[in-house]
Amino acid sequence: MAGRRFSLANPRSFSISKPILVLLSLFSLLALFFVLSSKNPNADRSRWATSPIRYFPAALDDFFSSPNSICSASSSSMQLNDLVMSRREKERLYGSSSDLWAGSRVLQVYVYEMPSKFTCDLLKLFRDTYKETTNLTSNGSPVHRLIEQHSVDYWLWRDLIAPESERLLKNVRRVYRQEEADLFFIPFFTTISFFLLEKQECKALYREALKWVTDQAAWKRSEGRDHILPVHHPWSFKSVRRFMKKAIWLLPDMDNTGNWYKPGEVCLAKDVILPYVPNVQLCDAKCLSETQSKRSALLFFRGRLKRNAGGKIRSKLGEVLKGADGVIIEEGTAGEGGRELAQNGMRRSVFCLCPAGDTPSSARLFDAIVSGCIPVVVSDELEVPFEGLLQYKRIVLFVNSSDAVQPGWLLEYLRGIDSTKIQEMQTNLAEYSRHFVYSSPALPLGPEDLTWRMIAGKLTRINQCIARSTHMDQGPRFECTCKASNNTRVRPSF
Repeated sequence: MAGRRFSLANPRSFSISKPILVLLSLFSLLALFFVLSSKNPNADRSRWATSPIRYFPAALDDFFSSPNSICSASSSSMQLNDLVMSRREKERLYGSSSDLWAGSRVLQVYVYEMPSKFTCDLLKLFRDTYKETTNLTSNGSPVHRLIEQHSVDYWLWRDLIAPESERLLKNVRRVYRQEEADLFFIPFFTTISFFLLEKQECKALYREALKWVTDQAAWKRSEGRDHILPVHHPWSFKSVRRFMKKAIWLLPDMDNTGNWYKPGEVCLAKDVILPYVPNVQLCDAKCLSETQSKRSALLFFRGRLKRNAGGKIRSKLGEVLKGADGVIIEEGTAGEGGRELAQNGMRRSVFCLCPAGDTPSSARLFDAIVSGCIPVVVSDELEVPFEGLLQYKRIVLFVNSSDAVQPGWLLEYLRGIDSTKIQEMQTNLAEYSRHFVYSSPALPLGPEDLTWRMIAGKLTRINQCIARSTHMDQGPRFECTCKASNNTRVRPSF
């Protein structure tokens, strides 16, 4: 019996064993598939894509707990190799069959490994003192909340230094040799240092950072034109940034009237405007569906009504809108309770008033976008992030200040907008909100992704200026510096 059962020469025994062999083969293939998929970096990417971290303190906790955290590494400096730089130039022009990234418009970014006092120590200081909400600015806003909404430097840096298996963006990659870099990222957290360090200690640290960066060979070669300097809060790095005005500045707006930036320091030709980190939580598709029928208020505003410079428009708007039917105007700050009140107010309103603050920009614009509330911008000098990539007329109403302060004009304008148009803009907000939510890992079409797309558009001009500076004086036929004039413009009302 046993011989007949296992003998391959017996036809009956073979007919019994064949199905078993097929099943064994299938099980083997399945096992091999699971082994390979467990080693596939895309598996990590899909895991991160389903649950990105969008809250700054939570992102820091995750960052410092990671075994791959760069904060345990020591800093180093490298010299430039002209031969390698020449090869990289040819590859950018003609491509390379051996370079998998050739021709795909991928930016090569070198991240400086600065001493920890400029990077990790400042992040730890913020994380360890975050709950001290009694620390307020002169206008009553919590300092840590202010730092959080200007933390664009952290989100970009965090994505660049993440292990490649965890990154989702493919239009930019980190390189470890300066000769291979298109751009250089300066990871100095200027806003944290400004608000959390003593004044003299902060200024001393700024001077040290300036010397450290400008001593680098890459800076000397280009005079900083291919260096990225995050100065998203208008006060950050203010005492020394004039010595780095040829670098690419990451800004909240383009106010170069002299209130915040000196003439000739900033311009759209070289700098990039980035959105604030929203103060409120993202209202996702489920949230938007639930709040649609609850948007009973016509217009909502919560914030400081008395501001300086262009922000004086706020008090005028408060006067002409006070007591109007369907309008909610509240005085408040961005503290924990204030954030919740602002979030609830935006989610129950059709339109959100977004006037200028001390600068032409305000985080309120991005809070409104992620809340599904149609922003009504009253700021004649505002330049918005990613303009040219995004069509803001699909999601934002821009109103001239002179019109908005006329009694009754703004409300008549808003009430005259067709309901079909309102529904269309609300649908567009649901689509556009992803462009304004920073996360770890950075997501495709998120603000980090669009930042690199904007910078990529400037790269040819940057390289042209660097090349010209090595062999001739810069004449009038090609402008390589910001002119000492106002680059902003007045938007027409619709």
